[in-house]
Amino acid sequence: MIPKFFFFTKGVGKHKEQLQSFELALRDAGIQMCNLVSVSSIVPPACELLTREKGLKMVQPGEITFVVIARNSTNEPHRLLASSIGVAIPSGKNQYGYLSEHHSYGQTDEIAGDYAEDLAATMLATTMGIQFDPETAWDERKQLFKTTGLIIKTANVTQSAAGDKNGLWTTTVAAAVFVPENQNEKPKE
Repeated sequence: MIPKFFFFTKGVGKHKEQLQSFELALRDAGIQMCNLVSVSSIVPPACELLTREKGLKMVQPGEITFVVIARNSTNEPHRLLASSIGVAIPSGKNQYGYLSEHHSYGQTDEIAGDYAEDLAATMLATTMGIQFDPETAWDERKQLFKTTGLIIKTANVTQSAAGDKNGLWTTTVAAAVFVPENQNEKPKE
């Protein structure tokens, strides 16, 4: 039961009911038809990152689908909210990577995304024994992590939104969706 693939997706929804705004955010993300099971933060060794389009073609309605998901909601007009997933992938094919989830208020896509990416990279770096000063700026640490050759990729997917001006519930989601390789199924082009 080790996933072979994963993909990122994100969405936003607005509705008078909080639960319905979450459903609409899942629809926007394209994963509303899945039975989502939240899992922790490990990317299995050799798990391939797919595009959202390829990944969505591999999930089936009603499927039990494992996700690392960030979710945030507000009904406060104009309040900025964000949901973000960060990833750090090691260079070694037999090593696992990390995902992180971050949900915040008052942060732009860029700030929330950098924060989530930093969380994932820091978790991976500490397991690999990479020495760094946690007080240095993320951009500096990102360069350090990559120059060691031990971390080859960091990225994030982030959804931000402003709370509906009329007080409707606004929900953001960002997710890393794991996809097992089923019945010789490969990503469709």
